[in-house]
Formats: sequence, C-alpha cells, structure tokens
Amino acid sequence: MEALIEFIKILVPASVVLYAVYLTVRAFISREIELRKLEVRTRSIETILPARLQAYERITLFLERISPQNLLIRLNNPAYTAKDFQKILLDEIRNEYNHNVSQQVYMTEEVWNQVRNAKEDLIVLINESSGHMSNGSTGIDLAKKIFEQVMERKTDPIGHALSELKKEIQQTF
Repeated sequence: MEALIEFIKILVPASVVLYAVYLTVRAFISREIELRKLEVRTRSIETILPARLQAYERITLFLERISPQNLLIRLNNPAYTAKDFQKILLDEIRNEYNHNVSQQVYMTEEVWNQVRNAKEDLIVLINESSGHMSNGSTGIDLAKKIFEQVMERKTDPIGHALSELKKEIQQTF
C-alpha cells in the first residue's frame, strides 16, 4: 500500500507538470498559427490590393468610354448611315464590356450589377433611338436622337454606376 501512495505522490505532480506543459505548448502553437494566418492575410492584401485598384480604374474607364457623350463623339463619322453607326456603337460597347468583364471578381455583386445594367440600358437606348430613324438617316441624326433621349431621362445609369463604384472604393480604402 505504501508503494501505491509513493507512486501516486510521483504520478500526480508529474501529471500536473505534463498538463501544464501541454497547455503551454498548445497556447504557443495556437499563437504561431494565428501569426502565420496574419502573415498570409497581409501578403494576400499586398497582392490583391493593387489588382482591385486596377479593376476599379478599368471599370471607371469602361463607364467613361461608353457614356453617350464620349462614345458618340469618339466614334461618329459623317459618312455613316444610322444603321451602320448603330452597329458600330453596339460593337464598341460589347467589345469594351468583354474586355473588362473579368474585373467583376474584384468588386461586390451589387456594383457589378450596376455596371452591367448601365451597359444594357445604353444598348436599349441606342436601339430605341435607331428605331426612330428613317432609312435615309445619317449617323449624325442617330447621335442627335440619342442625345435627345439622354436629356429626356431623369436618371443616368452610367453616372449612378460610377457613383456606386466610387462609394465602394471609399468604403474599401
């Protein structure tokens, strides 16, 4: 019986010491894991941040390039018929969009939907304006009609998308 008591006298303190070492090592390992996660997150931010900024810049440029005042002035040619000009405008918008579609991964879904809706609204506007043209209409006539319809609208989808994009940039940074 005395041997059992001596064994317990050795076993209990050894168990307490072992448990204390276990808790210390576990805390140390947990802290190291958190530090590694923080390091990975920091590296990720250093990598992603420039890409996100570039995406915001590219989408801002996209919206500016497809705004009617810039698009019509940049692409208009007096030699175009209204139908030719309509096709050129729609092709330009689609090409610009396709060139920048991958940027959506860097922004919220709400902002990307605003950008996409602005593009679709402009396409509808161009098609509606083209529908009011007669067979002999020129590209300049179509441009005038598009400008008229833009002025009649109460909302500017491209301006709204730009505003939402700027808000997101301000919230992010």
